[in-house]
Amino acid sequence: MKKDVMIVTGAGQISMAIARRVGFGKKIILGDKSRKNCEAIAKIMIEAGYDVEPFEMDLSSRESILAMIAKAQEYGEIKYLVNGAGVSPSQAPIETILKVDLYGTAVLLEEVGKVIAEGGAGVTISSQSGWRMPQLTPEQDRALATTPAEELLDLEILKPKNIRDTLHAYQMAKRCNEKRVMYECVRWGERGARLNDIAPGIIVTPLAIDEFNGPRGDFYKNMFAKCPAGRPGTADEMANIAELLMSDAGAFITGSTFLADGGATASYYYGPLQPEKQ
Repeated sequence: MKKDVMIVTGAGQISMAIARRVGFGKKIILGDKSRKNCEAIAKIMIEAGYDVEPFEMDLSSRESILAMIAKAQEYGEIKYLVNGAGVSPSQAPIETILKVDLYGTAVLLEEVGKVIAEGGAGVTISSQSGWRMPQLTPEQDRALATTPAEELLDLEILKPKNIRDTLHAYQMAKRCNEKRVMYECVRWGERGARLNDIAPGIIVTPLAIDEFNGPRGDFYKNMFAKCPAGRPGTADEMANIAELLMSDAGAFITGSTFLADGGATASYYYGPLQPEKQ
């Protein structure tokens, strides 16, 4: 029996949770920069009955992305994409965050969008972080959405002199992700496919634990303590959203971002997480 093909990037807890929720009966190509991480997640899923092939890939490289797409196409048309790859503010310098999280995601959405099968669906993972920075101008948002991927990092707002620190780089990357989803969903729609974004809050994963133990650890712990939910989230809760977005139940949803942060953003603007006025 021929299987639908799914590309999953980022061998982490959120990617795995989504792949387990929607990947049964499908051929899954699991890409990650770390071969070790990729094989570890693939082993867990294979032993649970999934058909997973690990693939070493670098999201910051168009060549690597194209190689992963070519591998997936060996098994048939690509019908699903889950993009959970990325680095956090405590894991990488500014340049790496912009090259992986911003540029790499833009390339991935563009290249998969060229080959996605009719009836296909994709989700990419951004972050609540992009919601807590000052609003950009309409012109800046449009530039993030529509600038050719190879020219993105040359935008004035993304030049090193205009990026304060790794958190600011991360916020800009995640804002760009959401704008690219809006832009690319139009092109995906021409092929009869849909594309959406999930913006998680604090989700307990190894990446989040790095943040808890990093220079902004107290900030993040305070955030989930004072958000309306009063706790961090789980990867499986992100999979709940992805299941809707990638199923027929979400057939009228495309180009959207689902903020799933336990109300942290709301509390940041209108509750106890509001920053003190200088």
